[in-house]
Amino acid sequence: MMTLPNFTQGDFLRQHIQSILAFYEPNVDDPKGGFYQNFLDDGQVYDKSTRHLVSSTRFVFNYARAYLEFKEQKYLDRVNAGIEFIRRAHFNEQYKSYGWLLKVHEAKVETVDHNNHCYGFAFVMLAYSWAIRVGHPKAAEYLEETWLTMECVFWDPHHALYKDEFDVTLTTDSGYRGQNANMHTCEALIAAYHATQDNKFLDRALLVADSIVNKQASLTEGLIWEHFHADWSVDWDYNKDDPKNLFRPWGFQPGHQTEWAKLLVMLYQITQKEWLLLRAQSLFDRALAVAWDKKNQGIVYGFDLDHQVCDGEKYFWVQAESLAAARYLYAYTQKKQYLQWHNMIWQYAWKYMVDHQYGAWFRILSSDNTKIDNQKSPIGKTDYHTMGACYDMLSLTL
Repeated sequence: MMTLPNFTQGDFLRQHIQSILAFYEPNVDDPKGGFYQNFLDDGQVYDKSTRHLVSSTRFVFNYARAYLEFKEQKYLDRVNAGIEFIRRAHFNEQYKSYGWLLKVHEAKVETVDHNNHCYGFAFVMLAYSWAIRVGHPKAAEYLEETWLTMECVFWDPHHALYKDEFDVTLTTDSGYRGQNANMHTCEALIAAYHATQDNKFLDRALLVADSIVNKQASLTEGLIWEHFHADWSVDWDYNKDDPKNLFRPWGFQPGHQTEWAKLLVMLYQITQKEWLLLRAQSLFDRALAVAWDKKNQGIVYGFDLDHQVCDGEKYFWVQAESLAAARYLYAYTQKKQYLQWHNMIWQYAWKYMVDHQYGAWFRILSSDNTKIDNQKSPIGKTDYHTMGACYDMLSLTL
């Protein structure tokens, strides 16, 4: 029988972060710049050319937090290399835009998807915010530039939310609206506030949170729906035929209910506004009541309008964000149910999601917790969710 660690201890969390960093360590650096972004279970790179803006920025987040925690120069060097690659390869100086998907060849970088996503800009803002905290000399300038572009292009003051997608020139609006981009923008705004102490970031984070978890959720019986029309009315059918879409899945996403719960408690930490803590508890409680797999354990990926499971697979990020949310809720409510959830989710993840042979977390398991493929970390993953959750929880143990 597997011996379980004490999941609440700081030493455990630091060791677990180090074990994930060790998975990427041998093969993450691309001599041509930036980081490789597609890893098999054993850490080998299976696609050396594809670069995604989300992965490029998440690696900067990973190594900035690693440097702050462990003070190793190689992590600071990677922050600087990551920012350099983002500015050189993703950033379009003419439009102040960011290429979504690249192919890196021996002699050049080719942008294969020029569209600009608020989701991507959110992670650009997150990367710059953490780069400020490790002393990058231009990160504050880059953060302000990103804020201004988002303000001019993506921000919709009438609805107090961010629009989702524009073309390369940042002029043609796709018409799609989504909560996911707003959630990660809220996360980035919180990080920007901590990095700069500028209240404009905190005020905007609170406004976006209120718009999603109160105003928009009131249209869908208090839970957060993913997709909306241009006027922010609910789009019930978007991606209904593509429920496993990487960034825009159909259905209620339990992991997004709990991720919002974590962000709301983070805002409560700063502001002590009671509604944030109350909404966090409601979102977490309702999500887990439906999404916990009583037979096989773990939290399922999605449930439908009748609160029936529509995707029973287990995704790494759902478990990671949920256990962090539970830990935050316990810290600020002292309700034992949240500590029990934290331990139960950790026990599940430790048994099934964590790769005790090679390190890091498996990306996705079937409903009965068997592996689906051997791609540990394809574009978009980077274990930002898992290490981020550990750092967040580590802050509660100090």
